[in-house]
Amino acid sequence: MNNQLYSHPLFKAKTELLPTDERVAITYQRARLVMQTYRLTAQDVQFCSARFWAMMTDPICSLDIAMFTILAAHVGLTIGTLSRHLKNRPDLKPLVQRLLRFDTVGIYLLTERGHGLDAFNIETTATKTSDGYILHTPREEAAKFMPASTPSFKIPKVALVMARLIVHGKDHGSRFFIVPICNEREMYQGVHSVRLPPRSGTNPLDFSITTFDHVHLPSTALVASDIFDVSKPSRPLEAWWDEIWRIQLGTMAVPAPWISAIKSVAYIGGRYSMHRSLLGKGNSPTPIITFRTQQWPIAHATAVGLVLGNWFPLAIRQAMEGSPDHRVRHAMSVIIKTTVCRHFQRCVAEVAERCGAQGTFEHNYMAKIENDGKGVIIAEGDVLTLCIRLFSELLQHHFEVPLPDPSESLLARHAASLLQENHDLFASMKCEHRSEAFNSLILPQSQPVIEAMGHALAYSAGLKAGLPQPILDVYECAVIRQDPAWYSEEARLTRMAQRKHEDAAVSSFIPHLETFLEQLDIAKYVSAPIVSDKSWKQYVEALPVFSGAALPQVEPLQAVL
Repeated sequence: MNNQLYSHPLFKAKTELLPTDERVAITYQRARLVMQTYRLTAQDVQFCSARFWAMMTDPICSLDIAMFTILAAHVGLTIGTLSRHLKNRPDLKPLVQRLLRFDTVGIYLLTERGHGLDAFNIETTATKTSDGYILHTPREEAAKFMPASTPSFKIPKVALVMARLIVHGKDHGSRFFIVPICNEREMYQGVHSVRLPPRSGTNPLDFSITTFDHVHLPSTALVASDIFDVSKPSRPLEAWWDEIWRIQLGTMAVPAPWISAIKSVAYIGGRYSMHRSLLGKGNSPTPIITFRTQQWPIAHATAVGLVLGNWFPLAIRQAMEGSPDHRVRHAMSVIIKTTVCRHFQRCVAEVAERCGAQGTFEHNYMAKIENDGKGVIIAEGDVLTLCIRLFSELLQHHFEVPLPDPSESLLARHAASLLQENHDLFASMKCEHRSEAFNSLILPQSQPVIEAMGHALAYSAGLKAGLPQPILDVYECAVIRQDPAWYSEEARLTRMAQRKHEDAAVSSFIPHLETFLEQLDIAKYVSAPIVSDKSWKQYVEALPVFSGAALPQVEPLQAVL
């Protein structure tokens, strides 16, 4: 969708020069603009249509991660959770329409300060009464942590609050409840929001701690197709997973901006390295891109951006359409998120460092996006925790994830080998998956194996798409760097052979660098002034200038004997 959002004044604003609350206000305005641009329907959200994925993968989201945070919770979680009940709950349609117009912001209050990832054991209660429910936070540890619930930015907010349903004094499991949070000016009675300080070095948002003091809710507040069914589920954990079904889709969606971010960082670092020069022999300028130590991080990030950009839409399609087993869909979500996030962390830090002091400033994008990236590691499921759960299920043969044939590539062989190695180890230990031995020997391999699966799938997609060989070779070398011991032991690639393989890959890549940077198709979203001398000088001209006419007072000096 060629929407040209990147040229809108809201996205041209130099927000790094503004006070925090002005930046947050612009973030909410940007979120509304994106919603108005895509005009999603409830069906788009419920069934994750092409239009839904177009919005979630729009590179504009990588320009303001606070905005993407709002949209991910507002659309993917809040509207998404409500959407499947609309057929039987026509009373919810006015609310959903307000959310779709962004007249009201939806927030998703699941986790609690004292429980974090252990969200199954939350403590917030919704006690059944004759005319509805009483929502209450029993202690500080049960406060809902982080989603932005303040009334500070003149927009009404409504939350889906996960609480334990208490019926006649008995716990009937966790359910979602629709809870009005604030109007344009103030909080609703009994709802309290404590604004948290900003997260260091990120796009700011009004992140909060939210509590409830005996808030009365009507019977229609229960998020369910049948509001009269308050029975206790026979299988509480499965019922809980069904309640938070949109989290699994969110796990797949939240990595999308980070692929665009990798592309942006590669483009910024590449362009900077081409014009930034050192004086060499004879005082002739030598661009820093001529040094291999500069070439590798730029080639690495560019190759990763192109490989992941090709793989992500294919992986989405495979997850959404390729298997009727919801477990395989969630497995693909975990593999996608893990692979993208860990590539992001390596690429961005490496390129930013090679841009020196310039790479540390917010206006050059890299330092800020690196800090923002720490949030996505946790959003919609902590990466390591997701890997532990998936890896344990795979080793217990609960289901299988289709992988490329080991003969297809070195990376496919690596993934198959690691998976089999751990299958064999688990079988030889003769223990169950909650044992101390499993905890000590198997769990630490969770993330490396899940990552290896993602590497193999991404590389396979690149092969089938016919990506240029230099791109695939650099990507392969980047993956080899993560487990050089296996490639030495099993693939017979010695350390020297690995070094020569990488040298050949970069040597074949660099002559095409300018072409590959353009193929990232990200330039129009990049505003970092260091991409050229011209843009840098224009940026400096807009900065505050301090000057004056004061004369220094010279203190008389007295010799000391």
